Amino acid sequence: MVRFKNRYIAVEVNPLGVSGTKSYALSQKDLHLSVVSAVQTLHGDFGVAAISNGFTTKYCNEVTRIALIRVRHGPHRILASTLPCVTHVGHKPATMRTIFIGATLKKCFLFLQRYQRSALDKMWAMQRTDAERQALEAAVMDLTALDEWTAKRTEVDTKKTQL
Repeated sequence: MVRFKNRYIAVEVNPLGVSGTKSYALSQKDLHLSVVSAVQTLHGDFGVAAISNGFTTKYCNEVTRIALIRVRHGPHRILASTLPCVTHVGHKPATMRTIFIGATLKKCFLFLQRYQRSALDKMWAMQRTDAERQALEAAVMDLTALDEWTAKRTEVDTKKTQL
């Protein structure tokens, strides 16, 4: 049996004309379609065929505008070269900036925790009350995909030990 290697790319979506403090309606479907259309434009049918197997959007945070994309090892270079050329996400003008490329989902989420913690520290200066700060922290540090992945992983490990 052959092991498939994946790469996880953390990107920051910067909408044009929206201030840095407002949230941005960022859906996984819109992000996926805009990236595929940009790959089609730059690399043609070969690029789309290369990335289509194993290409998913794993995580989107509307408050910090961070997304996590999974793609197979090898075609991740095609995808990474295309991300700066994305001009629209959904029907709204936006740019994308690659902030991290990792080999495992766990390492990407650890990076995202550090990155979002630093973004949270910058946003806290604008909040006036503790209730606003706690609500902001809950929204920014929402890593539910990490919690689901950890729970699934421990379930698999317990089944293996029982056998």
